[in-house]
Amino acid sequence: MTDLVIDVKGLTKRFDGRTVVDGLDLQVERGAIYGFLGPNGSGKTTSIRMICGLLTADAGSGTCLGLDVLRDSATIKQQVGYMTQRFSWWEDLTIEENLRFAARMHQLRQPRQVVTETLERLGLTSRRRQLAGSLSGGWKQRLALAACLLHQPRLLLLDEPTAGVDPKARRDFWAEIHALARDGLTVLVSTHYMDEAERCHRLAYIAYGKLLAEGTPDEILTQVGLNTYALTGAPPDAVAELSALSGVEQVVPFGLRLHVSGSNSELLKNSLRDYAGAHRISFEPVESSLEDAFIALMRGGERP
Repeated sequence: MTDLVIDVKGLTKRFDGRTVVDGLDLQVERGAIYGFLGPNGSGKTTSIRMICGLLTADAGSGTCLGLDVLRDSATIKQQVGYMTQRFSWWEDLTIEENLRFAARMHQLRQPRQVVTETLERLGLTSRRRQLAGSLSGGWKQRLALAACLLHQPRLLLLDEPTAGVDPKARRDFWAEIHALARDGLTVLVSTHYMDEAERCHRLAYIAYGKLLAEGTPDEILTQVGLNTYALTGAPPDAVAELSALSGVEQVVPFGLRLHVSGSNSELLKNSLRDYAGAHRISFEPVESSLEDAFIALMRGGERP
């Protein structure tokens, strides 16, 4: 039997008559880093909150950490670490004071020892007496992650954790996430960054309440079935002209080249051959990226 940390079916949530999450099915294995992607307002945060017991689903069923998501929400919350998108710790307290407060909230035994060990693991010891309000985005992020890990959760839920953080801090953060996963911690993370999506073991794409695609990054690309070509030397008005061609579904500038994608390989290739010949420019097939795939999924899952 597969060790599923999350196994939910048909999760549905409505607010004021509007369906925000519509029949979500999701399975996440122990030790996996599972990426949750989708446009703003697609229901990612609501889904995460239903899974960890902060919201009660209007319909559907399932388990989180082997516990019923409808009946055992209080117990689930004790075994989950949830890092929200916005920094939510006290800025007029030091890093150490914030963590000691979190340790008391979790009623940990030997809270001072736990806080000291967590400070060391997250590289916060040298800044332990610095006020949280004076920290940069990357250090605030590290403090928030430390607070989530104090009670040794079995599942870590991260809601766009690296928004507004510089590239080096993001890389360091993901190195820590992979280290935690190697130790057996399961991670469900929502993100808008495609380079972060590529770091996940599996991905789910949700648009306006509906799950549109699920699998490894390679499987997602196969499911979407895009064909992509790169055009070099295109004229200034090429984006509008190319977008009007048969078989062209999206045109995206990449530096000095244009990436043109479509699902009908022959129709796309014939259109680009005629266009390239007429403008005396070159084109060649390239691998579709996750960004290409998710833009295509977004087009197919427009807001109702």
